[in-house]
Amino acid sequence: MDIENIKAFVTVAELKSISAAAIELNHLQSNMTAKIKKIESHYNQELFIRNSKGVKLTRYGEKLYLQFKKILFLWEETENEMKKHEEKLRIGTMISVGGMQFSSALNKLIKTYPDLSVTLKTGSTEYIEKQVLLGNIDIAYTIGALDNKQINYKKTGLEEMVIIGKAIDPNTNFDAYISGKSLLVLSDKCLYLSILSNIFTGLDIEHGEIIEVGELETLVQFALMGMGISLVPKRIANCYKINNYLEVPSLYRYIDYYLITRLNHELTPLEKQFIELNNSLMNNIE
Repeated sequence: MDIENIKAFVTVAELKSISAAAIELNHLQSNMTAKIKKIESHYNQELFIRNSKGVKLTRYGEKLYLQFKKILFLWEETENEMKKHEEKLRIGTMISVGGMQFSSALNKLIKTYPDLSVTLKTGSTEYIEKQVLLGNIDIAYTIGALDNKQINYKKTGLEEMVIIGKAIDPNTNFDAYISGKSLLVLSDKCLYLSILSNIFTGLDIEHGEIIEVGELETLVQFALMGMGISLVPKRIANCYKINNYLEVPSLYRYIDYYLITRLNHELTPLEKQFIELNNSLMNNIE
């Protein structure tokens, strides 16, 4: 069993699609299908259930996935050790997510690499892309993209957005509730502010003043106190155990989520290890 087949299996399992995995790994779909069939033949087990939406792991497939993830982690660790890469990560993400997004993955890596040096920058999409281009960070996750020709964008998923505020319940009317409310945002360059503005314009509803908060926890507290409303990713609402929120109209509900690097940046084994860990943990959260 070679490492490329193991990576193929894990990628199909995480993306729940053979075609998506083929694109991810730059393989022909027929080659990817052949790899999966080879693994199933090797273990004499059906590892995926095929359906119209993609594939799903069987019980045996789930067991193999966990084992293969351990193998991949060890492989990346070995690559990093043997190639003598400096043990450092320079990463960035949105203010609205901050270190919360990376904490579990970093915690696992630090146990493996006690001398790991981590640089973390947070800010708007514009700020994060600038930091990547300046070489201050090497990889970053952003919500939305500015289509800079010097940046490589890799779509990794979708963020579902919700509106949080005080006294929301299952019977709350969306239009009536948001009408006249102040908008709580992290900064005036925040992508979420432009989405909120588009929602109000699209519904022909007026909003109150725009209040810049600058810190995620404070923003959440202010929203729940009734000082205004805020647009946040649904998983952030879940992290703060906010059970009652408003679903955003379908036109504005989902935002593309990207992994970005400088155009010619070659990922180190440690960066690959971090990305795989982070994506795996994020998939488990969702």
